[in-house]
Amino acid sequence: MADVRLKKIRETRESTALKSIKSLAPLLDRVLVQRIKAETKTASGIFLPESSVKELNEARVLAVGPGGLDKDGKRVSCSVQAGDKVLIPQYGGSPVKVGEDEYSLFRDHDILAKINE
Repeated sequence: MADVRLKKIRETRESTALKSIKSLAPLLDRVLVQRIKAETKTASGIFLPESSVKELNEARVLAVGPGGLDKDGKRVSCSVQAGDKVLIPQYGGSPVKVGEDEYSLFRDHDILAKINE
């Protein structure tokens, strides 16, 4: 009996797990980003251990919600677009994990800057 319950719980978890980040659409003024990983190899070719590499505050915007509503009920679009490179706070955002990849959801006003390249 317990085995049947465990099997049903596993099936439920598997069916509700996110299979692809493309199936996630941010709502309102939320922005889905993926942090850009710091280089683990120096210019001279030396590989650095992961523990010595700091996490960057730079991220790539993957998806953007339609925007929030102002006090008059009018839609205010987000200040960034998918594909933009942005500066995000070191802490904060809502973490989203898909497989081994980690993503974050931030509100548009939490994004610190847009990086123009």
